[in-house]
Amino acid sequence: MRVIDFKDASCRHCYKCVRNCEVKAISVQNEQAHIMKDHCINCGHCLEVCPQNAKTFASDMERVKGYLKQGMKTVISIAPSYLGVLEYEKPGQVVDALLKLGFYEVRETAEGAALVTQEYRKLLKDGTMKNIITTCCPSVNDLIEKYYPALTGQMAPVVSPMIAHGRLIKQIYGEDTKVVFLGPCIAKKEEAVGDKRVIGAVDAILTFEEITKWWAAEGIDVNACEDRPLGNPDPRVNKLYPVGGGIVKSILADSVEDNYYKVYVDGLKPCMELFEELMKGEISDCFFEVNVCEGGCIKGPASDKWQQTVIKAKMNVEDQVGHREPAEGIDGSSISMEKQFHDRHVADRMPDGSEMRDVLKAMGKYTAEDELNCGACGYPTCRAKAVAVYQKKAEIGMCLPHALEQAESMSNVVMDVTPSMILIVDKDMRIRECNKKAQEMLDVSREEALERYIFEFLDDRDIAEVLRTKRQVIHKKVGLESIGMTVVESIIYIESLESVLVTYQDITKEEKAKEQHYNLKIETVEMAQRVIDKQMMVAQEIAGLLGETTAETKVTLSKLRDSILFEEEGE
Repeated sequence: MRVIDFKDASCRHCYKCVRNCEVKAISVQNEQAHIMKDHCINCGHCLEVCPQNAKTFASDMERVKGYLKQGMKTVISIAPSYLGVLEYEKPGQVVDALLKLGFYEVRETAEGAALVTQEYRKLLKDGTMKNIITTCCPSVNDLIEKYYPALTGQMAPVVSPMIAHGRLIKQIYGEDTKVVFLGPCIAKKEEAVGDKRVIGAVDAILTFEEITKWWAAEGIDVNACEDRPLGNPDPRVNKLYPVGGGIVKSILADSVEDNYYKVYVDGLKPCMELFEELMKGEISDCFFEVNVCEGGCIKGPASDKWQQTVIKAKMNVEDQVGHREPAEGIDGSSISMEKQFHDRHVADRMPDGSEMRDVLKAMGKYTAEDELNCGACGYPTCRAKAVAVYQKKAEIGMCLPHALEQAESMSNVVMDVTPSMILIVDKDMRIRECNKKAQEMLDVSREEALERYIFEFLDDRDIAEVLRTKRQVIHKKVGLESIGMTVVESIIYIESLESVLVTYQDITKEEKAKEQHYNLKIETVEMAQRVIDKQMMVAQEIAGLLGETTAETKVTLSKLRDSILFEEEGE
């Protein structure tokens, strides 16, 4: 089961989640981000920063509603961080609002924290551990087991307050009681249902984000609710667990002497820096309170109040904790508090020298100078990105400088080999870009062209008209007398640039060929006409000659006939 993941979103060229994932547990395949469950520590930071709001969360909302609908005894364990996160006038109004939803009882998880504090005090008093790392934060636990497994021996072998409280609730109300944890943490879901070492203590998880939406759907106004008491004894100082340093304060509330130096660290990166130091083995006799969320649980990823400052949330919690003494009246002596941690490191295959070079070349990194290490892909160095590509966690196209270089290269090839003149002219008639053909025909370098105006070279009337009306001109034949060309002109208005794209397709040769062809036809017609006229003249001359000859023949023959006739009559 995946507790969190990304739904299909427009991840192209973003990689913000990868950049913000310190453990690089996000793979990108076909330009879509996915969370790698075996590598993920469920801190939820990637979902907080996603600009597409593309988070998905395995919600238990319907399961919880089912418990209530079937009349099951269902008890809420509410994280004390609600004091700094939820909106209310009095804390008891939150209790009443939850009871209105149908929950049998509302108890504070700080009750379980009191039991955890007791176990930490035992470890401090015993003094046998080199260092003691708190194990309340499930994301920290995952971080150590998966990425710093050599430190598992320094992890306090104690369950989290949530698990301790779940077991306590079931002891009080019966094993058939359904326990629902309500808090700001996504990782608690994986701990409750995905960790076989503690499974069964908590039956479902709800987040503050989910509960506020549920109240809204039911028409429940927290500020209009009654001030109802929690169902548990006052955990006192243990209510400070969700703020940075809260565990240390809970430990120090007891006067038990020990030899451990106590310090708290919150934030994923500071935690990783601490663990790197501990890996060197040079630090000892320290008690480390650790939390992956900056400021503690009050800034959990599901608090539905990411915009609230840590300082304000911390002040809200501390203002509500009136007693800083150890808790009294909370008995967990019969509850199992032990949890052993172990190596869960996932070993990814690393590329050898030849394989690394092949990946770097595919990324356009042929020399050390090509390795910009810009971090735009989400990885700190080009070589770290190459390793991720080799491990199929990343794609070649995630290298933005390389993609841009390729795009520019292809664009330049297209621009340079195009036989037409191409220019971009802005609203002031200044040339903003031009291709090689335009430079050639205008007899100017690109650098010089970009400092000049289009009207210095060509008739700009059509360009000015398109800039004014934003109506494009397509395939208009015009003569560019200044450069002796006949062209097909197209002018497209570019709204985002307040400029026009101008293309001139040179048809000078075609026009000359048409003219020559036309002239040839005229000459042929004229020649044919001359032949016809000459033939007519010849025909007329022939006709004339034939007429004269016929007349002469007629006279001669008539004379011959008459001569013969007259001779016969004379005899």
